Amino acid sequence: MSEAVFTDGNFKSEVLDSKIPVLVDFWAEWCAPCRMVAPIVEKLAKEYAGKLKVGKINVDDNSQTPTQYGVQGIPTLIFFKGGQVAKQVVGFQPEQKLKSVIDELLE
Repeated sequence: MSEAVFTDGNFKSEVLDSKIPVLVDFWAEWCAPCRMVAPIVEKLAKEYAGKLKVGKINVDDNSQTPTQYGVQGIPTLIFFKGGQVAKQVVGFQPEQKLKSVIDELLE
């Protein structure tokens, strides 16, 4: 697994203080669309290694961070750049759509 595991406790140091852009996958075990997007997110983590940090945060185990960022539906993918939300995508998205968002973010 090339993805990091984010928690309420490490979110600031791992995501907000990251020197490179970060993709955070807000998910839960019981969420079918989350399971559908998981292999795509993992593939992107490998493909963009070194340029983009990719990780997941389980919304059932960590309620503070999703609440802080207004996550209401999952999966929600939030892209952070310089500690700020750069882009947010809700629901299952095809790989090409996510790649175009990442490429735009890395420009």
